[in-house]
Formats: sequence, C-alpha cells, structure tokens
Amino acid sequence: MILEGKRLLLTGVITKDSIAFHAAERAQREGATVLLTSFGRVRRMTERAAERLPEPVEVLELDVNKRSDLEALTDTLRERWGGVDGALHAIAFAPEDALGGRFMTAPAESAAQAFQTSAFSLKALAAALVPLLGAGGSIVGLDFDASVAWPIYDWMGVAKAALESVSRYLARDLGPQGVRVNLVSAGPLGTVAARGIPGFDGLAELWREQAPLGWDVSDPSTVADAICFLLSDYARAISGEILHVDGGFHAVGAPSAAASG
Repeated sequence: MILEGKRLLLTGVITKDSIAFHAAERAQREGATVLLTSFGRVRRMTERAAERLPEPVEVLELDVNKRSDLEALTDTLRERWGGVDGALHAIAFAPEDALGGRFMTAPAESAAQAFQTSAFSLKALAAALVPLLGAGGSIVGLDFDASVAWPIYDWMGVAKAALESVSRYLARDLGPQGVRVNLVSAGPLGTVAARGIPGFDGLAELWREQAPLGWDVSDPSTVADAICFLLSDYARAISGEILHVDGGFHAVGAPSAAASG
C-alpha cells in the first residue's frame, strides 16, 4: 500500500482506456483517496469512467486554461481535504492543423494553443496546488520523448519538449518546499487521444519492432505503476526526472523515426 493515506488529484481520465484511469485505479488499490477532473462535453464520459473505479469518485470541473476553474479547484480541495499530497497532469491537445505532417503550414495560433494546453498547463496546475502541497508532495506529468523529431507528431512534439523544460523549472522552484516534479515518458498506447493522431499505428509499430522488452499498446498498467511510484514516498529523493516507461525503446532508438515530420 505505497500510497496509503495519500490524497491525489488526477486529470486526463476520459474513458476506462485512459492512462489516467489506470493510474487512478492503481492508486486506489495502493491506498490513496482520489478525485478526478474533467470539463465540458467530455465530463459525462469521465463520470461514467469514474463509476468503474474500485471506489467510485467525484469529478471536479477543471479547464486548465481558465483561471476561474483553477481558483475554484484550489478552494474546493482546501474545503474538502485541507491539503493535497499529489497530482497527475495528463493533459495535452494540439489542433488538427498542427499535426500529421503539417509542421511547416501550421499557423502560430495552433502552435500557441498546443503549448498552452500541453505545457504551460503543468505550471498552471502546479500553481493552483502549491498552497495545498506540503513537504513530500509530488506532481507527475505524462510525456512523450521529445529528444527527437517524430513523424506526424509535429507541434505536439514541440509542446512536449516545452513540457519537459517546464517540469525542470518547476522542480527547481518547488523543491525548496519539499515538492517533487517528474514526468513519465510513455511509449505509444491506444488511448482515445492517441488514436486521434494521424499515423499513430505506424508510430506504435516502431515500438513493437524495436523496444528491447517489447511493447503492448493495449496495456497502460505499466505506465500507471510508474506514475504511482513517483507519487509515492519511495520516490522521495527524485525530482526533475523523466522516467521512460517504453520497453527500453529510448535506449536503442529508431533511425527511421528520427526524421522530421
């Protein structure tokens, strides 16, 4: 029960196939008390998924691009729990014209939207939780290796590179109060969000062929376990880290995958 007594906020649950759903399920089994967030038209889907957890949980309204939602989140968590022990940032979005080989034609507005929602939001969420996080607090974000230029990923890849930098600056600024910030760089998984990326199947095939440990795009549990580890006290001296959970793919790479999209 590595998360016994922990109060955790998890974003990014859309369906039971979401990585965040599996992280929430695992966290509950490890003893944590969990709340989820969602907003808009997706919220009803999140609520249905929440009912399928071992212990059904409430879904709080949160659009990370709205200051009013972030302020309300701080107030709600303070009233309900008094504090927070950890959070999962599993939020990413890029407009269609910023993906799928359209790197050179994407407008600035689309690139900016990808940055704000996928990278700046980590800082925004952290700032909302800082008043509630004490020593030992942990923030974990979901990443996809931004050290190379992937086919089809385009401005989302740039946003992920920004996310990695944001996490390091947060680790620097929050470390003095005992709060850790880390990322989990996951291999491709067949979530609702991933299936919306043009050419996802080709990217996933690279992992199946070249990951030393192999890779199952239908098994988010490996990533969920890593998230729970980083949220736990077992990771108490780890911050500013990117933990690769990708079957070892990052260690060997794929020359064909390192071409610009």
